[in-house]
Amino acid sequence: MQIMKSNKAQFEYDIHALVKAFYPEWELKVLTPDSVIKDRKIREMEPVMELSFGDTKVELKVRSSLHNYVWEHTDQVDPAEYKNAFKRFLYTSLQEETGISLPWGNLTGIRPTKIAMTMLEQGKAETEIAEFLKAAHFVSPQKTALGIEIAKRERKILSTLHYEDGYSLYVGIPFCPTTCLYCSFTSYPISLWRERVEEYLGALEREIDAAAALYKDKILDTVYIGGGTPSALSAPQLERLVRKLRITFDFSTVQEFTVEAGRADSITEEKLQVLYEQGVTRISVNPQTMKQETLQLIGRQHTVEQVVEAFALARKAGFDNINMDIILGLPGENEADVSQTIAAIEALAPDALTVHSLAVKRASKLHQWIEKNGVTAYNNTEETMRIAAEGAAHMGMLPYYLYRQKNMSGNFENVGYAKDGKYGIYNILIMEEKQTIVACGAGSISKRVYPDGRIERCENVKDVASFIERIDEMIERKRKLLED
Repeated sequence: MQIMKSNKAQFEYDIHALVKAFYPEWELKVLTPDSVIKDRKIREMEPVMELSFGDTKVELKVRSSLHNYVWEHTDQVDPAEYKNAFKRFLYTSLQEETGISLPWGNLTGIRPTKIAMTMLEQGKAETEIAEFLKAAHFVSPQKTALGIEIAKRERKILSTLHYEDGYSLYVGIPFCPTTCLYCSFTSYPISLWRERVEEYLGALEREIDAAAALYKDKILDTVYIGGGTPSALSAPQLERLVRKLRITFDFSTVQEFTVEAGRADSITEEKLQVLYEQGVTRISVNPQTMKQETLQLIGRQHTVEQVVEAFALARKAGFDNINMDIILGLPGENEADVSQTIAAIEALAPDALTVHSLAVKRASKLHQWIEKNGVTAYNNTEETMRIAAEGAAHMGMLPYYLYRQKNMSGNFENVGYAKDGKYGIYNILIMEEKQTIVACGAGSISKRVYPDGRIERCENVKDVASFIERIDEMIERKRKLLED
């Protein structure tokens, strides 16, 4: 573990995110005067870096190189600008220290397109947006162009949605065949919960009824069933859930109905037929990689051949909007492996491709795996990102949404590509935070967006048993958030 000390309790998130971006191999802890550290060893560790905030000066000391970096400013700095100015100082200091430039510069949030989107809505020219991203945040020309392109496309896609008088619905199924190495989502092995799935669906239906009653006068734009792996449910259970949604909500205004069909080892012809007959318009069949050895390593108990078969079954069922997810930077994979995956996916000809950069979550098994095998065991590069982007373009797809996460391999991004008219609208909404999301199910988070831009949230408990037992409390939380 590496310790970074700061003499003030401020900007800890941004400090941690930026330093980790330059030093991804570090297990970093930022300590301030407000930090409560029970572990004596951690308290007594020598810091690798120290930040000192003064009235008119900020100093960064790097112990290994004995370098001191100083930012001097007046005591009249606008508080709103101070944080951005500090992040520029920290970024340029670390850039000089390491000789590394990050593709997204000093941006530490998960929604880099939001800046471009906001400036476009303000009537700013693309050249003005590009100049701002370069001067204020050191974003590379390539990422700037990508961000602006996606922001323009998002505005067009979202133009038909109802922001103030509409909403979208998310339904969470917290079960999977097995837990993948990299996963930190709310999911539990279906084999351990099979006897209580019906009970879970019963509680979920009560929450669905309450949500529909609360928003009975609102327009429902999109519906998304995620997880977990929704197709871990049996065909009758899937039919029960989807039928319940259709009889409870007004689907006449729904522009997109997505189900994460997910893993090939949970997809059957019967399940796909149920989804298609119940009006699901978009599904995902997610291999993550088409390299068999990697699938086994990350805990996906299916073969590459099963992915191909599942995709063929989805086409046979009638689906004409199928997304596939892949992850770049998986342990042991290189550029040749990514090229092989893209070629295999291109042969299937999906309608959309979501390209994820591996993000290492502390709650995932991957975090422990990396501690054992070393950070160099996984790596994402400019070249693998290029291979995926060119593959998507060759399939006639355009980038339409983008987001970032903490601890992403290569400090890159996740990008959704799709053919024209096959875009995942919900994906954009969840990132751009322009519409209220009503979320039902264990571990789901409802998000209310007010006309003035203010956002409030309420969370459901993650544990399945607690969700079932405390469903009245979950409904009450939702009522307090959504009721006018």
